[in-house]
Amino acid sequence: MPSFPQDFINSLKHIPGFNEEEFVKAHQTQAPTSIRINPFKRTDLNFEVGKNVPWAKEAFYLKERPIFTSDPLFHAGCYYVQEASSMFIDYVLKQVVNFDEELFALDLCAAPGGKSTILSSCLNKKSVLVSNEVVKNRADVLAYNLAKWGNCNHIVTNSETSSFSKLKGIFDLVLVDAPCSGSGLFRKQENAMEEWSMDAVTHCSSRQRTILSDVLPSLNTNGYLVYSTCSYSSSENEEIVKWLISEHGLEVIKLDVDPNWGIEDTSFGFRFYPHKLEGEGFFCCVLKVIDQFGSANFSKKNTFKEASKAEMAVLEDFIDLDGNHNIINHNGEFKLLNNSILSFINSFKNELYFKSVGTPLGEIKHDELIPHHFLALSNYIKTSVDSIELTDNESLKYLKKEAFQLQNESKGLKRFTNKGFGLGWGKNLGTRINNYLPSNFQIFNKDLGTLK
Repeated sequence: MPSFPQDFINSLKHIPGFNEEEFVKAHQTQAPTSIRINPFKRTDLNFEVGKNVPWAKEAFYLKERPIFTSDPLFHAGCYYVQEASSMFIDYVLKQVVNFDEELFALDLCAAPGGKSTILSSCLNKKSVLVSNEVVKNRADVLAYNLAKWGNCNHIVTNSETSSFSKLKGIFDLVLVDAPCSGSGLFRKQENAMEEWSMDAVTHCSSRQRTILSDVLPSLNTNGYLVYSTCSYSSSENEEIVKWLISEHGLEVIKLDVDPNWGIEDTSFGFRFYPHKLEGEGFFCCVLKVIDQFGSANFSKKNTFKEASKAEMAVLEDFIDLDGNHNIINHNGEFKLLNNSILSFINSFKNELYFKSVGTPLGEIKHDELIPHHFLALSNYIKTSVDSIELTDNESLKYLKKEAFQLQNESKGLKRFTNKGFGLGWGKNLGTRINNYLPSNFQIFNKDLGTLK
């Protein structure tokens, strides 16, 4: 039986929805495993799914937790493994935001990328998603997870939150899944309980106010702020919302939530408890900007070199283009992005550090494309691109960068796929494969077998 800090239990006794006996009992059970399907890469999965997550479209609980690393479809981005409570963001966004409009959205504390993939699924092709992560190696993971989702309407930034205070009135939607004391993860992460303290709660509450103060000027009038944590502490949740109302003039948006879901409505947000639903501890509130913090000011000057006709002739063999997209040549690497992203990066290249912009396509040398790995994962890649369909066993060999041979396949550059979805690139030499999978995406467990 878990031994909760007494200060923690005492701090929750008067919070709506908390029941000490049921709460402790729930933490003696195993946390459920859940996934969200990539709507752009639907296919039959290699494992059995259970019932739907009630507040998220195309999300499921799993009856058993498979070894996801063994599944080629996981590496192809056909689904995202995500804690069920945090998927409530999907429901919230669809209740308040008109995604038919061209929008600028910011996920401020985005790594590893689960909530950004929700936004990517919702936003239309003309919109822009800026996903920020201040920690460099976590920003790398964020960029990879968004690349696997396959869209090109996103930017990954690696900037301090204070940098966004300079972007006056730019965003229609800002999501802040704030760093917190982590008490909502006690059941999933054993060390979370050991690291918890009232001092940590106080520190996190102060940090959350700083982060929000940094980003609020970037919201436009009538824009939405979605604030969430994985903490139970009211000082990190409802008290932050009250502060946003009293100090910054924001207004809480009321949502209709099915009472059968077991979510606790506290008037200042929604609480998730593991003894009331199938999910971990989570808090979420959506607020609306009433007073204008500033007005958007985009540069009309394009400082990025566009692909030439000869370069476009090479690239058009690999990607489907429409009038909403551009290809730029940035220091020799070609990137696919929409018109709004081009405007954004031209306007704020001095304020933000861009880790990744749109979909990197690769480099052209001697009139041939040396493709970027992320192009293999893209939803915009042409079906006519020379591809080789791999079995699950061959796919794992490819992902482990182990030697394997292909019978009766033509030589040359190939996109390797599983169930039609890209895993990466390689060159078939006939007697062997030159595997172009970047080593940082390689499976290093050589004993790992296919899913049973």
